[in-house]
Amino acid sequence: MRRSASFQRLIVIGLSGPIVALNVWVLSQAFSYFDHLFTVLTVSAILSFLLNYPVKFFERVGISRAQAVIIVLLIGITLLVLLGLTLVPLIFDQLRGLLLGIPAWLEMSQDNLAWLDKWARARRLPLDLTGFSNRITVRVENQVQTFAGEAFGFALGTLSGLVDTVLVVVLAFYMLLYGDRLWRGLIDLLPSWLGPALSTSLRLNFHNFFITQLMLGLFMFVTLTPIFLVLKLPFALLFGLLIGVAELIPFIGATLGIGTVTILVLFQNWWLAIQVAILAVVVQQFKDNILAPRLMGNFTGLNPIWIFIALLMGAEIAGLLGALVAVPIAGTIKGTIDAVRAQKVDRVMPMAVDESP
Repeated sequence: MRRSASFQRLIVIGLSGPIVALNVWVLSQAFSYFDHLFTVLTVSAILSFLLNYPVKFFERVGISRAQAVIIVLLIGITLLVLLGLTLVPLIFDQLRGLLLGIPAWLEMSQDNLAWLDKWARARRLPLDLTGFSNRITVRVENQVQTFAGEAFGFALGTLSGLVDTVLVVVLAFYMLLYGDRLWRGLIDLLPSWLGPALSTSLRLNFHNFFITQLMLGLFMFVTLTPIFLVLKLPFALLFGLLIGVAELIPFIGATLGIGTVTILVLFQNWWLAIQVAILAVVVQQFKDNILAPRLMGNFTGLNPIWIFIALLMGAEIAGLLGALVAVPIAGTIKGTIDAVRAQKVDRVMPMAVDESP
């Protein structure tokens, strides 16, 4: 009997790997086919998750849910319009200046690279930093010229983005009004031992995760932008926003953002790049060791190795959006499995007590 049970377990384990791989492949193919639809629905669902908190606040005051949803959306749209009229034009101007200034930064770094090449040749090291820099300069200049000639395509992309924004807002509005009914209907289709556990785990992971990441990203942006301005860093607003947005990617986003900004500044001024890197890392350490544990805690309960695996799989399947939702989805799966196991233990324990003499 033991050999038979062990053999069956080996068969299950052997078959589960290909089945999981097949499901992941099918999911990636489905997402690539319905890419735009999944993106709009996912962003709308995340937005409705986040806006549900202020909606509940207005409900506690005594306002009906429909009125609370309208008030929250009007406030959100007003804030978006204000940002679009004030902050967004500044960011686009700095982005354009950055793209136009990178070739000049690369030329300024030629002297340092030539000195490094001379030092490497004296020690017979196979380095050709000058040639590498020249190739990058040519490519960047070509990209800048291409960017200047793609204004019409950029305008069409902006128009498409506005249409998608309207779709996201409209879907979020209806999800706030009728999302609970839809969710309860979907949960009712699942077995009774799975539905409540999945619902609780999903709400916990997505709500806490995205609110925490948004607060941490806002902290990095609000803290680093004044620091960059004091350092007289060119494009301080753009670089602060880049690191803040990168923070939305959990655990590795801020490091990638700081590294990217440091490399860009390094082309212009190596001493300024060192200052930027040191101060940004100090702020990041404060965020990771003091602020993040208080906000996030350990609600996912995931091993760091599984977190990185989830990030890689999410990015492979759905790009940036997949990387953003990979960790809460993995946390939801683990939380659901733990809750189902706890239910089974609770069912077994009373039976064991009853059978005792």
